[in-house]
Amino acid sequence: MAYSIALTGHGLIVFSGADAQSFLHSQLTCDVAALARDRSTYGAYCTPKGRMLATFLLWRSGEDFFMQLPSALGEPIQRQLTKFILRSKVKAADVSNEWIAIGIAGEDAAAVVERCFGQAPHAAHEVVHADGTTIIALPIGRFEVIAPGNKAPSLVESLAGQAQPAEPEYWDWLDIRAGIPTITAATREELVPQMANLDLVGGVSFTKGCYPGQEIVARMHYRGTLKQRTYLANIAGEERPQPGDRLYSPATGEQSCGMIVNAARSPEGGHDVLAVIQIAAAEGGDVRWKAPGGPVLKLLSLPYAFETA
Repeated sequence: MAYSIALTGHGLIVFSGADAQSFLHSQLTCDVAALARDRSTYGAYCTPKGRMLATFLLWRSGEDFFMQLPSALGEPIQRQLTKFILRSKVKAADVSNEWIAIGIAGEDAAAVVERCFGQAPHAAHEVVHADGTTIIALPIGRFEVIAPGNKAPSLVESLAGQAQPAEPEYWDWLDIRAGIPTITAATREELVPQMANLDLVGGVSFTKGCYPGQEIVARMHYRGTLKQRTYLANIAGEERPQPGDRLYSPATGEQSCGMIVNAARSPEGGHDVLAVIQIAAAEGGDVRWKAPGGPVLKLLSLPYAFETA
């Protein structure tokens, strides 16, 4: 079984020009200079204090760089980055309306991609370009197809007999299960990249040059001062947790021990969440949503590991 998901909540900014690579390399947490045309990467854009303004997926097509992020953050991030272009030969343009993005997931996802496009990337973050369409392999066996808007009818038609349509929330849930954080308006400027595990999914380089917030991000990495990490958890019930909702534990009493970063309805019941939690509180095993006596977070296993000491 395979599923196709229209990623309507995703915005797309393209950076073009002779200085696009060097400009982005100096602004983002990921190693843009090392990004090959057959690779994608996660990354973040931070304040000078190291707090994330946005997370994104970045890839190259020819000499251009495409940044995909939540639609609601596209305009403010483009505006913020444009302030620093100055005399650089770079142009940033919102091309969200010119492209379509479709996610393909499920056990047969790779076979569907190969049948529809003649080839499929295999390892996570591998990218292939086919007749103007970009196909990206993502963690936990998923694929994203980004195509020009005029190809939408033929793309939808070719997928119709191959994959079952699913709602965008299903893709959000898969991101959560993969441990991939998404910064939203509610969590902007709240988290350093390591708190959201962005360093564990390839979104932070500790060997590149300076970028806004780099000193703080590097200090946290090299001095081992990180006190919070992002955990995968399930919260039972019908009420949907929201990004920014506070969490509590006996270890912190009335003081919050963390927050919800992302949430989506789980096919297995309740809602799965990515939650930033103080490591000591998470290890205590009793974390509650919204109040010290609120619903319990049942911690689940992420597809990657991190050190807690």
